[in-house]
Amino acid sequence: MSELNSNIPSGELTEKWKKYLSSGPLVNPANKRSLEVIVVGSGLAGASAAATLAEMGYKVKCFCFQDSPRRAHSIAAQGGINAAKNYQNDGDSTYRLFYDTIKGGDYRAREANVYRLAEVSANIIDQCVAQGVPLAREYGGLLDNRSFGGTQVQRTFYAAGQTGQQLLLGAYSALERQIGMGKVEMFTRHEMLDVVMVEGKARGIIARDLISGKLERHFGHAVLLCTGGYGNVFYLSTNAMGSNVTAAWKANKKGAFFGNPCYTQIHPTCIPVSGDHQSKLTLMSESLRNDGRIWVPKKKDDTRRPVDIPEDERDYYLERRYPAFGNLVPRDVASRAAKERCDAGYGVGASKKAVYLDFTFNTERYGKVEANKQNIHNPDHATIMRLGREVIKEKYGNLFDMYKQITGEDPYETPMRIYPAVHYTMGGLWVDYNLMTTIPGLYALGEANFSDHGANRLGASALMQGLADGYFVIPFTLGSYLSKEIATKPLPLDHPAFVEAEKKVQDTIDKFFSIKGTKSVDYFHKRLGLIMWDKCGMARNATGLKEAIEEIRALREEFWKDVRVPGEANEFNPELEKAGRVADFLELGELMCIDALNREESCGGHFREEHQTEDGEALRDDENFAYVAAWENLGDGSFKLHKEHLNFENIKVAQRSYK
Repeated sequence: MSELNSNIPSGELTEKWKKYLSSGPLVNPANKRSLEVIVVGSGLAGASAAATLAEMGYKVKCFCFQDSPRRAHSIAAQGGINAAKNYQNDGDSTYRLFYDTIKGGDYRAREANVYRLAEVSANIIDQCVAQGVPLAREYGGLLDNRSFGGTQVQRTFYAAGQTGQQLLLGAYSALERQIGMGKVEMFTRHEMLDVVMVEGKARGIIARDLISGKLERHFGHAVLLCTGGYGNVFYLSTNAMGSNVTAAWKANKKGAFFGNPCYTQIHPTCIPVSGDHQSKLTLMSESLRNDGRIWVPKKKDDTRRPVDIPEDERDYYLERRYPAFGNLVPRDVASRAAKERCDAGYGVGASKKAVYLDFTFNTERYGKVEANKQNIHNPDHATIMRLGREVIKEKYGNLFDMYKQITGEDPYETPMRIYPAVHYTMGGLWVDYNLMTTIPGLYALGEANFSDHGANRLGASALMQGLADGYFVIPFTLGSYLSKEIATKPLPLDHPAFVEAEKKVQDTIDKFFSIKGTKSVDYFHKRLGLIMWDKCGMARNATGLKEAIEEIRALREEFWKDVRVPGEANEFNPELEKAGRVADFLELGELMCIDALNREESCGGHFREEHQTEDGEALRDDENFAYVAAWENLGDGSFKLHKEHLNFENIKVAQRSYK
């Protein structure tokens, strides 16, 4: 077991990034034009990185499996993006954002990376405003902020309930400008299926044209993976159905260590599962917890309509258990609290696997404020509620409309029903301070890396990290590596490394078609998802994890004997795409359980039932587990653990409390 070198610059925490920027190696503008960079993924991290690197002069190739970069899953983020601007004058600062992020991640993130993220956060907002992103504004024209979980300041910038979409359109516009100028070559409907390695360095990729089925070889002096998270290992999640782990997993099999795979975020504010027919779940933004109060009836199995349950018979359990943060506790805390109430018999709805998210109280509050503004004296209750709903509609209207379309219930009239679901993955490829993996020349950005969120991501921080990595970090750190690659000429595509990598990909495709089994890919994916949710989901224990490992191994064996992939290889074939992705999930799922079993503590989204306080909170073991678990794939189905010990020199590590 080796200690990993994270290449963190020396010096004071507040000076590390500034020092790096002023003293790191640079690439001459003329030399940039002969250096080729491959960017896989076109979400916030990928689009911003590709656009920025092209603007700097590099030759960029960008790949996405969607028909357009603007369909990347970043579009689905609803609630907002964090930045330490202190526009509300409520005491925010770079240090406070850094502290909240470290604490929110339950002291399992690297200080230097998180501080850099907090530093550049303010630049992101300026960048997006300059691009014309329509962030919400107050009456006077200044940018507005709202609250998110795990913080006591308002630092979240937003655009109604479609922040991700608007930010992605900003990055997409920048990317399309570079495509139009010929500086970025865009490959849509292409999926990366392997990393090409030459003399230990990443030198390109094998990609499949998803329309023709043809395999292609692409050279790059460096390869950037901006391919998102792996939440779809659970089958049911808030991720787009195409979201997968394949690019990152192929990198892991080529030598890039996988960091903290067991850290999965369960989001507390999802529309509950309605039946076996579902293929994905829908998220209701965490921003709704600004104005929605979460409760369950005080009586078990209460079948009354929520509007018929009087105030004194409601249990606002988050406000009761966590008075300092109330409904705005971090996601892992809110999710476990909802599960506890439902498991104890207080759940609502037909499934009893739901709690109420109720806007009545704040609708009334907003209505009274609006009545005063409009000089309406002694308004009746109906007028107050009508005025309040207009405010709510302006802030969250599209989310309310989405809820009504999916459930058939009007959330303006009756409380929403919500329940936790798989959302984000804090684990990912291990990277150093430069965002480079353990393979030289191979980088991971955004949700594809493990770097900034520890064991639990605070809401509105994913968009922040994706854009920080793409706009403000990789453009500088990549130069440190490429400054030594100027003499490297592009490799010919008939180089043995490309030939061998393509043959390996083709052999796997041929194998899928040769099995001619009886079960669909989805059949195996659903079974894997159920094992993962039951035994490596919101709560884990040693017995369940050991069972899950054996069950996944047996399921994987069955998959390779009995999966049926219809159609042909050299055509548009979504079932073949899914088969490759599920094959990777069947291997990753096992590693997630191995990592969860190895981590004998509870922290953030990783909740081991054997390690909890008397009142059911996560119980960390800092003496033995204050490290990043980075797993090396040995290629024979086994993994070797490497550790990066986490040193906290600027924050006092404490038991996390939101009470």
